[in-house]
Amino acid sequence: MSTALPVVPLPREGGCADVPILKERGQREVFCGLTGIVWLHRRLQDAFFLVVGSRTCAHLIQSAAGVMIFAEPRFGTAILTDRDLAGMADANEELDRVCTTLLARRPEIRTLFLVGSCPSEVIKLDLGKAAERLNARLLPQVRVLNYSGSGIETTFTQGEDNALKCMVPVLPATDARELMVVGCVADVVEDQFVRLFDALGVGPVRFFPARRASDLPAVGPNTRLLLAQPFNGETVRALQARGAQVLSAPYPFGAEGTTQWLAAAAAEWNVNAETFRQVTAPLQARAERGLARYRDRLAGKRLFFMPDSQLEIPLARFLHRELGMTLTEVGTPYLDRTMVAAELPLLPATTVLSEGQDVEKQLDRVHAAQPDLVVCGLGLANPLERDGHTTKWSIELVFTPIHGYDQAADLAEIFARPLERRERLAV
Repeated sequence: MSTALPVVPLPREGGCADVPILKERGQREVFCGLTGIVWLHRRLQDAFFLVVGSRTCAHLIQSAAGVMIFAEPRFGTAILTDRDLAGMADANEELDRVCTTLLARRPEIRTLFLVGSCPSEVIKLDLGKAAERLNARLLPQVRVLNYSGSGIETTFTQGEDNALKCMVPVLPATDARELMVVGCVADVVEDQFVRLFDALGVGPVRFFPARRASDLPAVGPNTRLLLAQPFNGETVRALQARGAQVLSAPYPFGAEGTTQWLAAAAAEWNVNAETFRQVTAPLQARAERGLARYRDRLAGKRLFFMPDSQLEIPLARFLHRELGMTLTEVGTPYLDRTMVAAELPLLPATTVLSEGQDVEKQLDRVHAAQPDLVVCGLGLANPLERDGHTTKWSIELVFTPIHGYDQAADLAEIFARPLERRERLAV
């Protein structure tokens, strides 16, 4: 008779679950939540993201996305002019006109997101009311949703959280027992996880968001949530309010993290231990062989995370435990303990954890610590490089497939590459 898979705790090192957090509230150097459109529009293949903002908003997204001139992306900006800002034009009438023109040109669009920005919030343009007004006319052919990507309210990855949260109220209800993977992942990663869950006998499995915004997963009291991204806290709480329950696990970064992530689902579905081993052991071994190529280069190197994406804590766990890097400081824009409950105990108790940012003070700590590698936002990389530090852009970690066994070595390479570059330049 087979036995259910035991959930074996990972080894603890004292951990950071109860260590004091250095909380800073000062000048920040981060992108606003509009940036999330760059990966959301690629994931949701029947959706369009219409930013109601300024030319600055348009330039930000266009630059970050790097869209070719021959491509027709699924995002755009309804630009607020001086007349709109001065109240000389009816912004609601103009917005309705722009949406009507857009949808006539792009009939394949099934979900239209109205995305708030700093300018639209300053003039108190109610995009929620605008969505209701448009839905009364466009449903069921097109669903209109709205969320804020304003830099006043959001940072970088919070744009995804707000976008997914605004979809939760329209998810259908269900009493069926299902697994929902929450957070944007690359299509290739989804395909890999689907094969693994099928082999384990876990499911049905739905991904939120799905590849099409109109393909809405159902949610209810028997829905179990497995989290793929640590920055979707508001979305998770909205799903919990509809009865879903979270399976606590580290995030699927690296061989160890992926195994424990899958183990949480396997335990919930009573997968026997031998089946779990047969499915995961070969993939884990292959991932560990890939990581071994980078361990000698990264082991013992001192690492400093500046706050940017909220990926910092799970990535610090991966780099410390699987590649032997030393953590000098791990900064994150917002420390949501619910979302990293399984990660904090796996960090060494000597780690300095910081939440928020006072950039001048943090730069002083970087210069004092002299780490081998600083992970930071684009705006800080060049000044740090000028001062002799080796940097890695944190934005690359959001745009690149990094989840799962097959991407473990690629994830390690992201951190090894700038150190190799520095060594070559020094020769």
